Amino acid sequence: MEVEQTALPGIGLRHEFTTQSGRRVAVISHRTGRRDLVIYDKGDPDRACETVKLNDEEAEALVELLGAPRIVQRLNQLHQQVEGLVSVQLPVPSTSPYAGRPMGDARVRTRTGASVVAVVRGPQVVTSPGPDFGLAANDIVVVVGGADSTAEVADILAHG
Repeated sequence: MEVEQTALPGIGLRHEFTTQSGRRVAVISHRTGRRDLVIYDKGDPDRACETVKLNDEEAEALVELLGAPRIVQRLNQLHQQVEGLVSVQLPVPSTSPYAGRPMGDARVRTRTGASVVAVVRGPQVVTSPGPDFGLAANDIVVVVGGADSTAEVADILAHG
């Protein structure tokens, strides 16, 4: 898909693309930080039929809602291409010895060779969390590795 970027003097930048169904969609990033999501009229691609103004928090929420499924989808595509590579989503049980502790305390990569690529907490997705990232009960940890190493991570999160 091609995304066109256009400078809007005195305003900011517009990024737009055309959907598979032929609709033009744009995001206008104002210099003030505000973002506008613009849907253009299918019959007249130069006329905006809907504009939604988003503050930083709303734009971030929309990115997270749209991004979380894409991360999992990309991981699934990757492990289909690489034999033996799997990605799993593992819950952090409330009884986990790592709930409420920094992720680095679990030493997942050192102990198993698997990698934590994201943590999903409610609607929020944290990609590539560092060792200081605090795990919480009911987080979903997205792990990539071999079948054995990801099973070991599940055991670590559950029992220590």
